[in-house]
Amino acid sequence: MSTSATQLAQALKELSLEWEQTREYWRDAKSREFEGKFLSELPQHIRRAVDAMEEIETVLRKVRSDCE
Repeated sequence: MSTSATQLAQALKELSLEWEQTREYWRDAKSREFEGKFLSELPQHIRRAVDAMEEIETVLRKVRSDCE
């Protein structure tokens, strides 16, 4: 599970870098709309997803431990 959380965080970093490069060429109202609608809140959503994944990982470890 932690590998998935790491991959998700890395994908967000890569997307952010790609978006910065894209913004150099796409600078109109639609690009601002796209950023506002899809990208601006993405880091918050990713953080919550990673937190949930970490919590699930903790619960699964406890379940495994309890079953042994």
